Formats: sequence, structure tokens, C-alpha cells
Amino acid sequence: MGGKMITTFIAITTSLSFYFLSTPPKSHYHLLFISPPFSDNTSISNHLFTLTRRPHLAGTEANAEAASYVLSTLSSNNIKSHLSEYAVLLTYPNSRSLTLIRPTPDPPITFTLRQETYDGDPYADVADQVEPTFHAYAKSGTVKGHVAYVNYGRVEDYKTIKDLGINISGAIVLARYGEIYRGDIVENAYDAGAIGVLIYTDRQDYGGGGGGARWFPEEKWMPPSGVQVGSVFNGAGDPTTPGWPSVEGCERLSDDDVEKGGDVPLITSLPISGADGEEILKCIGGVVADEEWQGDKDAPVYRIGPGPGIIDLTYKAKQVISTIQNVIGIIEGAEEPDRFVILGNHRDAWTFGAVDPNSGTAVLLEVAERFQKLQKEGWKPRRSIIFCNWDAEEYGLIGSTEWVEENREMLASKVVAYLNVDIAVSGAGFEASATPQLDQLIIQATKQVKDPDNSSQTVYESWVQTTDYPKIGRLGGGGSDYSAFVQHIGVPSTDISFGGGYPVYHSMYDDFVWMSKFGDPMFRRHVAAASIWGLVALKLADDEILPFNYDSYVYELQTSAEDLEIELSDSKGISLVPLFKSIEKMRTAAIQINNEIKEIKEKRNKRWASKSLALIWKEKEDEAWKAREMNDRLMMAERALTDREGLPGRPWYKHLIYAPSKHNDYGSKCFPGIDDAIEIAKAHNTQESWNSVQHEIWRVSRVVTQASLVLRAQLT
Repeated sequence: MGGKMITTFIAITTSLSFYFLSTPPKSHYHLLFISPPFSDNTSISNHLFTLTRRPHLAGTEANAEAASYVLSTLSSNNIKSHLSEYAVLLTYPNSRSLTLIRPTPDPPITFTLRQETYDGDPYADVADQVEPTFHAYAKSGTVKGHVAYVNYGRVEDYKTIKDLGINISGAIVLARYGEIYRGDIVENAYDAGAIGVLIYTDRQDYGGGGGGARWFPEEKWMPPSGVQVGSVFNGAGDPTTPGWPSVEGCERLSDDDVEKGGDVPLITSLPISGADGEEILKCIGGVVADEEWQGDKDAPVYRIGPGPGIIDLTYKAKQVISTIQNVIGIIEGAEEPDRFVILGNHRDAWTFGAVDPNSGTAVLLEVAERFQKLQKEGWKPRRSIIFCNWDAEEYGLIGSTEWVEENREMLASKVVAYLNVDIAVSGAGFEASATPQLDQLIIQATKQVKDPDNSSQTVYESWVQTTDYPKIGRLGGGGSDYSAFVQHIGVPSTDISFGGGYPVYHSMYDDFVWMSKFGDPMFRRHVAAASIWGLVALKLADDEILPFNYDSYVYELQTSAEDLEIELSDSKGISLVPLFKSIEKMRTAAIQINNEIKEIKEKRNKRWASKSLALIWKEKEDEAWKAREMNDRLMMAERALTDREGLPGRPWYKHLIYAPSKHNDYGSKCFPGIDDAIEIAKAHNTQESWNSVQHEIWRVSRVVTQASLVLRAQLT
């Protein structure tokens, strides 16, 4: 019997020895992932060309065909995939008209509201499939009134107008794109008493600044007839199912209840071209706007009005409950299949969408193809990797929000991180945003990938040339599909891209021609985006201990609290002591878990140095539970920064550290509840309003303390 046991032990240790010696480390596969044989710019360009052959707005047949293409590509790469469908409220234009009534003797101008094709346009034959220019969820109606110019339509712009003694109540306002979310432009106009809104694309911001500048297709700039369309919905998800998924047979709000909810506009709006906006500006008199409100040197003088020009605007929408399709693909983890690393990108586009969003979709498919190549080499991820290709993002983050709401509890307990790419490439220069514990992981990945525009250096080296330290933004804005993950359920997240804003955004000219001429002619930036995105995913999926660093979070909280202290320096009776104390607790917790991670790694190195297979096997088994428990703490600390009641007046937004600015959905605010309360208190200056500021400070302090307890795994 004893001899059999010895023989068995020798067999086990021999097989273990063979396993450990023959199985490459995970880092081997990570290096393969970014090696030239694995990356393929031709494949990416082919994917993008196929995805952008036709306009594919959410709810259309063309977008369903694009979903089938994504599904088949994932499936052909041995990724188990399926469609996740929802029935949601979408709106489309039914009819539109816009007339400018000019002072006599000039005749009225009725605008065509049409984006023009150009000579040799390869997409001219499908241009009629582009929906007429409109704002999704804009209120139907007919309005007529004097027109007033309000610059970018920000709260501060209306304050300037009010300080000048100009009354725009009852007017139709003309605002230009470029600073805040269009839905906030409409809401701010309503708050100021306007009865309608026109939003145009100013040549100074999108047209090359005049001075003989040419536009697409000769140059990258927006043509004079180009129009930036988009949504004016200020919420997230299907407006008829706020907080619950739009599944078959679900409860839905009525149209009246949706309007009472406050997230859909209460006045009519329409997007217009730069050429049409300039015609209207010529008919506005009154006070000359300040220099910073003016256009380029070739533009007319911008005046505020109102009038004497009169706008006659009619917009009628059709509302449809449409089926949208998320494509979900899963590579199951070999050791921790119940822990998820999610890569997400949306597919639907206002028109052709070569930049927004299908540069990201093409990159998503490239990552999937590279992962399949790794699997053929023997790689198996430790944790499950999930590919999510969202639908109806452009209407209001609908596909991702409905999926998160339907799977909320499972996701809240199992998701390690969410990695978003919306626009993968719009030009040169790497950009990133993240929840702070993932900052170092992004930096590490950029140090391993060559700069697509200068192969003699890495993306990181190029990045730091533009700033003293890599600038990583935060995910407080509502601009893409990370919103439901970060702001609703508290999942650590990232968002990366190459290039910033681009001139033909949300217009008919965002097509494959623009991308291949101006955005990324050689598709090398797409390849680099895939490499960085995939490397971050691989580290999160494969590292035994999650590569999170909460020191960065503590620094971010401390800096934001100090900024808040300066802002409140003249406010009597407001104490930030609870907030600073909670941050100190989190600092202590971060130090503790860093020490624990260091201890585990030192033990592992010592174990391997011993060369005792029996010891390796025993201690590996003993430590497995410890690593799992530590990873759960690292993962769940972000969840602790949410509050079930959400932000005041905005209960869907649960995260008390990061959420959109109340008056700019694209903006990112740290401590958004405190910021909103301060704005109200400054406006009303009552004891009750300042008490609300203090209450919000206490709320943030409590969630930061909770995060500290989670990191320390300590019961009180």
C-alpha cells in the first residue's frame, strides 16, 4: 500500500513538474497579443468598411444587419455569442419646416434642411437612407417668435444676457454646438423662458475657422450644409422604463408621465447647418455680443437680439416601440468563470458612423480575433471575458442601460471591471478616462504599445510629451456606455480613444472616406487602440491578484476635497471635517491592502525559489482563497461609493463621487451631489439650502468610509 502511495506521489509531482515547465506564463500570451503577427490593420479596415456601407440608426433594418455581422464575427472566432433584445421607445422625424422671416424688403427664407452630397461621393446612392436632420426625443410643435443668439447656451451665457438687461422670454434661441450637451442647451433655454431652440454648427468651431479653409472631402472640416444631429434626452435608458428593463410585457410609463419625469424636452428644437445658422445671425440685431461670442473673421457680426428676424419652426416626431439588439459574446474563464471582465462598444450610428462608433466596433472585433489566436496557442483566461456590442447608445445609452438594469444584481456581484471604447479613433493622440484605481493599469499598457504615429517611441512616451504627467480624465460625464456601470452600479471602468473631437461629428460626412483620408489613413491608430484595450483586459482577466491601485483614488478624493474647501471658504457653518476624516480612513485602508498584496507576492516568489513541488502545490491551494477574498475587496470597494437613494432629484445616478454635471451631461463632476447643493444654496442663500450642502458632505463621507471598510475587510 505504501509503495502505491509513493508511486502515486511521484506520478503527481512528475505531472506537476511537466505542467509548470511546459505551460507558458500569462505574460507570454500578453506579449504575443501585441506582436505584429497577431495585429492586423487590414482586418480592421475591412470590418469598418463593412459596418459603414449604409446608415444604421437604432431600430432600422440596416442596424439589425450590422448586429448580425458582429454576431457572426464573434461566433466565427469561437466566442459563444447571442442577441440580447429590448423593446424601447425611439423617435424619428415625421416632418420639419424652418422659415426665417426677414425685415422688409428681404423675402423670407425657407431652409431646405438637407445635407448635400458632393461630386464623386461613393455614398450618394444611399444618402437618402440617412434620416432627415432632427433631435431624438425633441418635442413636437409649431413655434413662431423673434430669434435671439445665446452663444453656447450655457447657464453662464444666459446670466450674461440677463446682466445686459436683455429679455429673451418668448423668443426662439439660436445656440452653437461646442461646449455642452445639446439636451442641456434645450433645457437651459426652457429655464430662460425660450419657446424653441435651434442649434447650429459654427464655422469657427467645426469649419476650419474661415480664411479660405476648405472642407470635406478636400479637408477634414464640416461642409457648410453639415448638421450635427443627436439626442436631447437628459436621462439614461428607455424613457418609458426608468430604472427597470424594457423586456416583453414590462410596465411602461405613459407619454404624460415620461414628460413629467423631467428628462425629455418641453420645448421644440432642431439642429441646423452652419450655413443656415449664419443666415439667421445676419437677421439678429440689438446689442453686439462680446468678442468671445463672435465667429471667425469671415463671419457676420454676432448680435444678441431678440429679432428683428422671426423664426417659424415646426417639428413633428413619430414615436415607435422598436426592438434593439445588443450582441453579447463570452469567453469563459478557466479558473474563475464567475468573475467578469467586460469590453463594451456601441454599434448604432446617426448616419454611417465610421468614427462614432464603428471605429470602436472594428477594434472590438480585432480584439476578439486576437483572443482567438491566443486560444489556439493554448491561452485560457483566468476570468471570463465578455464582449458587449450595444445598441441605441445614441438615443440615450439605451442598450447598455437596459442590460445593466436587467442583470443588475449579477453584475454588481461579479463584474471586475468594464472597459469602454466608443470612438476608438478620430485622429492622433491617445486619450483616456477611468475610475482612479485603474490609472496605473492604463499607463502600464501604453508603455508596451508603439505609438502609431512614431514607431521609435511608445504611446506612453508620446502621451507624456503633451502633459507633465499622463492626464487621465474621470467617468462622471454621461457621454457613453460606461455610465450605467460606473454611475448606476459602481463598477471600476475605463474609456480610451485616439484623437479628441472631430469636425464632422454626428453628420452625414462621418463615413469611411473621412476616416481613411483624415482619421487614420493607415489604420495604425486602430491597431494601437486594440492593443491597449486588449492588454488592459488581459491583465484584469489573467492576473491572480487584480491590478488595482487605490492610492490613486485617495489622491483624487483628497485633491477634490481641497478644491471644495477653497470653493466653500466664504461659506459659514459648512464643515468638511467629516469628508477629510473619511479620506484618511481610505488612505489607511489602501496602505493595508497594498501591504497584503506585497506579502502574497513575496510568499509566492519564495515558494517558487524553494523548487519543492509539494510545497508549491500545498501553498498554492492554501493561498487561493486569500487571493479570491482580496480581489473581492478590490472589486467591491467601488460599489461602496454608491448610495441606494442616488443623487437628489436624480435617483438613477447612485455614485456619489462621479456623475454628470446637472447642467452639462458631458461634464464630469467630483462630488456631484455636493456641487448641485452648492449651486442651489448660492442661488437661494437660505439656511435650509446650506444645510442641504452639509447633508451632502455627510453622505459622501459615509460612502468613502464604507469603501474603506470594504478594502480592509473589517467589521465594526
